[in-house]
Amino acid sequence: MKLMGIDYGTKRVGVALSDDKAMMAFPHTVLPNDDALLKALNAIIEREHVDEIIIGHSLDRKGGTNAIHEKVEEFIQDCTLHFGLPVKLEPEQYTTQEAVRFQGRTALTDASAASIILNSFITRTKK
Repeated sequence: MKLMGIDYGTKRVGVALSDDKAMMAFPHTVLPNDDALLKALNAIIEREHVDEIIIGHSLDRKGGTNAIHEKVEEFIQDCTLHFGLPVKLEPEQYTTQEAVRFQGRTALTDASAASIILNSFITRTKK
């Protein structure tokens, strides 16, 4: 089972993929958040044979909604309707900051944040 992790942002969307056995996640790419986003994600899903999508669930420090929460909710609905794959959520607080701490800010920072989200999901669901 192959998983796709997504770190949704208003400007960029980080994408990570798991190995074929969903044991570990790896940064894949960063896509612009524009009108071509769903088409670009669909191309990755088809090419990589993705079975399930894990999206970072954006909440504030207290677990409440934050400024981007509504956009993420719309994106989740779009993915569910457009791809026909199971979509699950994983908390994503501070994943971008964690990625920067590990590697510095690079062109793949958002993909690395998606990888952190996906690895967190994999670890949590194995228990």
